[in-house]
Amino acid sequence: MEFAEKLLHEPLILLFIILFIGSWFGQIQVKGLSLGAAGILLTGMVFGHFGYQISPLIQNFGLSLFIVAVGLNAGPRFFRMIRSSGFIFGIVAVVIIFSAVVTTVLVSKLFHLPESLSIGIMTGALTSTPGLAAALEATKDPLASVGYGIAYPFGVLAVVIFVQLVPRLLKVDLIADLQQTTSPTKNEESPEVMTIEVTNPSINKRTLKELKFEKRNSVVISRVIRGTRNIIALNDTVLLIGDQLVTVGTKRELNAFSSYAGVEVQTNLINVDNIIFRNVIVDSDEVIGKNLKELQLRRKYGVTVTRMERAGIEYPQNPRIRLERGDVLRLVSSEDRLDEVEKLFARNKLTVTNVDLLSLSIILLIGILVGMIPIPLPGLGIITLGVAGGPLFIALIIGHFGKLGPIHTRYYQPANQVISDIGLALFLAGAGGAAGQGIVDVVKTEGMSLLIGGALITIVPMIVGYVFARKVFKLSMLHSLGALCGGMTSTPGLGSVNQLVDAEDPTIAYAAAYPFALILVAVMAQLLIFIL
Repeated sequence: MEFAEKLLHEPLILLFIILFIGSWFGQIQVKGLSLGAAGILLTGMVFGHFGYQISPLIQNFGLSLFIVAVGLNAGPRFFRMIRSSGFIFGIVAVVIIFSAVVTTVLVSKLFHLPESLSIGIMTGALTSTPGLAAALEATKDPLASVGYGIAYPFGVLAVVIFVQLVPRLLKVDLIADLQQTTSPTKNEESPEVMTIEVTNPSINKRTLKELKFEKRNSVVISRVIRGTRNIIALNDTVLLIGDQLVTVGTKRELNAFSSYAGVEVQTNLINVDNIIFRNVIVDSDEVIGKNLKELQLRRKYGVTVTRMERAGIEYPQNPRIRLERGDVLRLVSSEDRLDEVEKLFARNKLTVTNVDLLSLSIILLIGILVGMIPIPLPGLGIITLGVAGGPLFIALIIGHFGKLGPIHTRYYQPANQVISDIGLALFLAGAGGAAGQGIVDVVKTEGMSLLIGGALITIVPMIVGYVFARKVFKLSMLHSLGALCGGMTSTPGLGSVNQLVDAEDPTIAYAAAYPFALILVAVMAQLLIFIL
């Protein structure tokens, strides 16, 4: 017994025991559900109750790593969705979070709960670990972890049950409802294909490079049909009167181009001369951050990009758009040329990780320094972004650009996930230990108030968010449930929605709403300390 006691007072041994037990506990599944990383928090709370705690330095280090990984991952999507139709899902997330904040204030006043405990319950009800991090940073009170740990399990289960019950109770055919509803993920000006016969004499016997069509608009000429020949459109391709140009672009731009070049005609677009279309996923570090103009695919490889898909939203080809990992490019050329270009966009299979310690260190350093800057808020006093907010803010900005000077953040997703998982585990182990000291007294004192409060802060925002998405934005049920899961930061909820139907629409809505919720919960967790 004395030997075990001595071992538990060794900081590293204590840390790894908590990580081991917590990880094992978090992997236990009941009806397909598990606590995941929250198992580490609950295990830490048990050890904390008996007086064993992790060093605050380890906790803050883990917090910084985790929050930077979150920011780098959310940065590109967050700013992109603000500029696109995906902003609708972001608004749904904002409504959900503000509903949670209002409910938290009411619950706190009704049950006379401590401020830090109330904020912790909100972050647990929304299953938001970044929110917990921000709450601990703002309150400096481990009671926030107690609230999080108590509300989290119900927060997970409630969303999963809600998304499964709503379609059944309302008896909605999800596919039919999706088809009957206007989808915000579909670009209003989706690319189309038009065949145009050249009749303009000024085009005759001139090359595509000389004509500079792409400077007039974003239409792309993918092929030239001349008699029975099907020619790949290259910069040095000479056009003749009577040629049929297979052109890709928006309806508006195609009509304008047709008026200039000739007339629209009907043609049979059967693959001739081994010319085919192929979708290629952008995954190589060598092309991330570059635009199509820089890659010069048509000149170097004889390959034309006709359209691009990003986060489920389709865009016309634009030579100035910088590529991001996961973009899907629609290419046209011969099979051998497409094979060559596909290698250009493919990831080097031998590379396991590409995390740059120099970049990561600079981001952490700048983020923590920014977090120390005092920010005056009228009527609220002075706040700081802290160890959570500062790195998150900097990581969002740098994650959006991907590269700033010597800093580059286009890490492979598994590498970014490793940073996130290690940071989260260290943070939760420390937060759990600090929270465990007072958990028994808190439960004895507050009793059912904690459970009822956590349930209300979970259920009310879910209902408000769903009704808002359906009645105000007229979204389909699948999009509404996907946005709801994103607004509640509930990945298990999304998994349950995806099991209902084979469609990517819920995932797109989730991906659009999640960054907004992720950031707003962290912000509101800090501001609530001044409101309560």
